[in-house]
This record gives sequence, structure tokens and C-alpha cells, in this order.
Amino acid sequence: MTFEALMQSPGQLLLKTISGSHAYNLAIATSDTDLKGVFILPEKEFYGLHYTPQVNNSSNDEVFFEIGRLIELLCKNNPNILELLNTPAHAVLFRHPLMDRIKPADFLSQLCMETFAGYAKAQIKKASGLNKKINKKFEETRKLVTDFCFVVHNNGTLPLSQWLQQQGFPQEACGLTALPNFRDGYLIYHHPQLRGIVSGEQANDVQLSSIPKGVTPLAVMTFNKDAYSVYCREYLEYWQWVENRNESRYQGTLAHGKSYDAKNMMHTFRLLSMAEEIARYHEVRVHREDRELLLRIRNGEFEYAALMDMVQEKLDGMEALYAASGLPPAPDVAKAEEILVSIRSDFYGASRLH
Repeated sequence: MTFEALMQSPGQLLLKTISGSHAYNLAIATSDTDLKGVFILPEKEFYGLHYTPQVNNSSNDEVFFEIGRLIELLCKNNPNILELLNTPAHAVLFRHPLMDRIKPADFLSQLCMETFAGYAKAQIKKASGLNKKINKKFEETRKLVTDFCFVVHNNGTLPLSQWLQQQGFPQEACGLTALPNFRDGYLIYHHPQLRGIVSGEQANDVQLSSIPKGVTPLAVMTFNKDAYSVYCREYLEYWQWVENRNESRYQGTLAHGKSYDAKNMMHTFRLLSMAEEIARYHEVRVHREDRELLLRIRNGEFEYAALMDMVQEKLDGMEALYAASGLPPAPDVAKAEEILVSIRSDFYGASRLH
């Protein structure tokens, strides 16, 4: 089964909904329309060699889960699946009567504290990661190994480049030997037969040379290898992020001036509030009555530190809420399996009659 094949076989659909901001009551003028749903494989494919758990279009804004995968994720209290089953009526485009056998309340459990709060923490990580990237920009030209080398001078150190300039030496006419008992410490020599301190601009480490007899060391140098490794990792992550970032969302972040991804932060609060509601009311409230607060967060009306304090307050109270919730530790897997078997049996039985 492929996404294209499913679209040409509407008889295999069990549920089709509008998802995302339009279901959450958080849509704004620029919001896209996302679709999610449930399908059941044709009987021959289900019994065949290739099981298809889900399909999606090329832009991944239309996603459909096979009924078996849906039940599997329900048993794990997956937030996306619980939201899908609790889609508000106005956002449901098609619903097969067999879907009435899956009652979301039968699956709610203590696991929701971890899954919803876990998703929220992932959103916090994204938001804080953007905060770091915005406030720590990298030049396109990557720094060199030699930028992390320093020469002992008087009572301090000089950058290697400055020391070489003072001496009038190109780095290619110098060489190093390791200094015993001094981590990443070296003796510097100057002689036309030496290999150079580094092999070239693409080098990721300094190099050692064989020193001709009679050539004496001129100075002690240290290479801050740890700082260089951290820099290289962050440099790579930063430019990968620049290449792949959602430019419109990034420009929106710059516009509100708070240096965090406000949309991710909005979803953080949405998920945490939904986790609280599951514990209190034993239901998943997809349609957000707290739209005003959530859109204020999306608009960047709060300082980052203030939002982190609000998040921590919610997290601090979560365990007590779930301890008093009366929810089971986990969903009843045996009951879930019975529901799945009955749906498949009746759907395939009806298909044979036709």
C-alpha cells in the first residue's frame, strides 16, 4: 500500500480528519491544512509478506495509519494518536462506523504523563536549541586548528598566529614535538626542513616533526583540542540548521525578538495542559479553550525565562495529578487486541460479501 494507492481506494479508509492547528482551534491566517487518518489494508495485503504501518504524501502533511499500527500506538498512549481519535466533530471528514469500537477513554493511563510531557520536553529542547543558535552565530569560514593554538609568553599566552607574526615565521617552516607530561603541550622549532605545525587548512589536528640535530626549541605551545572539537560540532550543527530551517518561522522568531521558536513553545504548553486535563477529566481535549494564552505565547509576548518558569511549575505538579487520577498504569493490551481482531474480522467479512 502506498499513499497514492490509498487515495485511489477510499473504501480502505476508516477515518479522515483535519489535524493540527485547525483541529486545535489555534489556526491563524497562514496556517496550513494538515490531514490525518486511519486505513485498513486490503485482506490479501494484510496476510501477505509486506505490512504497511502508515503512508504519507511527499510533504508529510497528510498521514494515515493502518488500523494495527493505530492500536499499537494507542497502547503506548502516543499523543498524536490520542489526538487523532479525539478530533473535534467539525474537523472529521469521514468516519467509518467500525471506529466507534475504539473508545479513547479505554486507553488512557498513567503513561500519558510520560508521553505528553515527553513530547512537551522535546518541544522545549527545540525551542531552547533555537535560542542557542540565534544567540551564537558562526561565520561561514570555519576556524582552523591554529586558531586554537597558544604560545606560552611571559606570564601568559599569545595566539599562535600572533607569535608567528612577531617571529616572522610561516607555520610551514616550523615543527612540533610532544612535551612529556603536558597534555596537548608541544615544543615549537623553526627550520626549513620541518613539516609545519599543521598539514594545511583542512587539518583537524597538529602534526609532529622529526627535528634535525642541533635545532633547539623556541617556545612552548598548547593546542586546546577540547575547545576545537566543541567548536567543530557546533559549527556543523549551526550550518545544517541554517540549511534546513523553516525560513518563515525563523523570520517570525526574529520579528518578535525573543530568540526562541515561539511555535514550539506554544505546543509545549498545549501538550502540558492536555496532560493535566487527562489526569483531571480522563479525556483528551484537542479543541483548545486556552487559545488566547497559547497564541500570546506563539506571538512571543513572554520572555524565555518566564516561560521556562511556567513550564517547570506545570512539570512539578504533574506527578501529584497523576497519582490522584485513578488512571490505570497502562492500557489493557488484551482488550485492545480484541478490538483490533473484531474490526479486521468484520471489515474483511463484509468485503467478501461484496
